Amino acid sequence: MRPLLAAADPVLAKLDRFGPLPEADRALLRAITADSRWVTAPSDLIRQDEPADGAFLVLDGFACRYKLRKTGMRQITAYLIPGDICGLDAAALAWSDHAVGTLSACRVARLAPEAIELLLASRSLAAALQMSRRIDAAVARAWLVSVGRRSAIERLAHLFCELHVRMRAVGLVSEDGFPLPITQIDLADTTGLTSVHVNRSLQDMRREGLIELRKRRLRILDLPRLRALAEFDPAYLQLIGRDAA
Repeated sequence: MRPLLAAADPVLAKLDRFGPLPEADRALLRAITADSRWVTAPSDLIRQDEPADGAFLVLDGFACRYKLRKTGMRQITAYLIPGDICGLDAAALAWSDHAVGTLSACRVARLAPEAIELLLASRSLAAALQMSRRIDAAVARAWLVSVGRRSAIERLAHLFCELHVRMRAVGLVSEDGFPLPITQIDLADTTGLTSVHVNRSLQDMRREGLIELRKRRLRILDLPRLRALAEFDPAYLQLIGRDAA
């Protein structure tokens, strides 16, 4: 599968938004991300109920945090796109309460415990990573509201609006479209719907002229109407004043 072609350095593109990083910190991030590898899908980077083998930076592709029930049913709790970091907390624990897996081919850089210590020793990097964690928590709250209080079509509309903002922040949006290399089953496991219900809702959105979803690429045809449908306010993503509005 072809890479998503994110910004040349999506980690810097993301963390720089929380305050310009000193050149020493930028050099440290470049050194860490230079040692990257491609991982096929589906593959687990972190396994549920097992020790985490460090943290990971996602440089290309789509990954997710998820929980598995004993029945094998999966709930996706977060999407990880280029520039995102996962496993910082899990790496410090005896075991991880969730899994992190790839949804597409992903290029990742592993952060060994000593690399994590180097990152957190920098005041500016530690502050940027803390802001990133706060945004992760805000996204989790938005997703909880979707599952509990939004209709099926509103859940998908809100998710697509959120991804549009996040993908644009790392240079992955062109002509109001962006790669979406996930399946309808993935969307079902994200929104708490059945895959049949997801399919029906996507068809409704197409008929309404809101989106076009072809060849694993989502194009938003009417962003104002999609945002109105979802009651989407991007403030929780902390990108207001840059290019998110």
